[in-house]
Amino acid sequence: MVLADPRVAAAVEVWGRERVKAAVVGAQRRARAGEIDPAEVPAAAVAALPAGLPRRVVNATGVVLHTNLGRAALGAPAVGAVVAAAGHTDVELDLRSGRRARRGRDALEALAAAVPAAGGVYVVNNGAAALVLAATALAAGREIVVSRGELVEIGDGFRLPDLLVSTGARLREVGTTNRTSVADYAAAVGPETGFVLKVHPSNFVVSGFTASVSVAELVPLGVPVVVDIGSGLLAPDPVLPAEPDAAGALRAGAALVTASGDKLLGGPQAGLLLGSAEVVERLRRHPLARALRVDKLTLAALAATLRDPETPTWQALRADAAGLRARAVRLRDRLVAVGCPAEVTECVSVVGGGGAPGVELPSWGVALPERFAEPLRMGDPPVLGRVVRGRLLLDLRCVPESADETVWAAVARVAG
Repeated sequence: MVLADPRVAAAVEVWGRERVKAAVVGAQRRARAGEIDPAEVPAAAVAALPAGLPRRVVNATGVVLHTNLGRAALGAPAVGAVVAAAGHTDVELDLRSGRRARRGRDALEALAAAVPAAGGVYVVNNGAAALVLAATALAAGREIVVSRGELVEIGDGFRLPDLLVSTGARLREVGTTNRTSVADYAAAVGPETGFVLKVHPSNFVVSGFTASVSVAELVPLGVPVVVDIGSGLLAPDPVLPAEPDAAGALRAGAALVTASGDKLLGGPQAGLLLGSAEVVERLRRHPLARALRVDKLTLAALAATLRDPETPTWQALRADAAGLRARAVRLRDRLVAVGCPAEVTECVSVVGGGGAPGVELPSWGVALPERFAEPLRMGDPPVLGRVVRGRLLLDLRCVPESADETVWAAVARVAG
């Protein structure tokens, strides 16, 4: 029965039985007319359904937080929370009293519990929005003091200076590209200062003759210090010892920390704001906060992520190299057995997503002919690797072990 085909059954979950059944009937009519082979009916029926839905991709690139693949993959608890929140939900209702409640209180409570050093927390729709809200509420018509070495470009051509100036604030740049001192900041701070901004250059590394100023050194200047840690690490992580975290910045005296939810936290796209109760409340009450608020699906996924520390991102960062090698050997052996040219290869994975630049994670994968790259990308499901020196490398660090069978089947189909 065509409707029992896994591809057709999956389409039913998305489009509903009646719509998919109509597509199947159309494909069967084409088969009877001799336009397609009867074995092609399931694929033809699925192809006839409307396009435009996101496709689940197997990430074999070795980039843990691949921006083009949506950065962090949600864990099972977060996925379940999103499904539950897809219908009517108590996002802004106290079921006990039947009265209106604080929007997203579950997510906010979980965020506060994750970072006890924060006196207040708030969530907006992405990391850039968090910084825009802070600049608008705290420095519109005033100055933001920032090091020239931290005026970064955040992706797709968007630059931090342009983002901040758009809020009505003025930038007071200090220091040089490679060296900035406390004295540089002190000379710039004055009555017009809204806050001092400390930005972690999360997508590049400057080395050599360099100097920067810590949050603790900026606090005595007597103005609020806002820290954009970028990658969304809430607490220190031994796997990434050089990566700044929200708890550390707050303990050092930062008035406000901004971060992303879909990077090292491993959650949905969201802008996290953590800081003193007074500053966070000021941001929450600003009219712009309404325009930047997150939807119920994001709040549900964020709450579940914060209560589930072992996210797919957490697991990928800690994947054991020996275990990855053993999986690569098994995959290679099965591919060679069906006549596919495959080799086990040692490789290096990276964090990606604007986090932990320069950090290399030892990994293992399977090397295939370069000509396999396009058909694997166009397959069902798409399998995305990376081409290195004329070979297609499938790095297994970001591929769950449960997906090894899927990868084998996809490669075997391409190999014929």
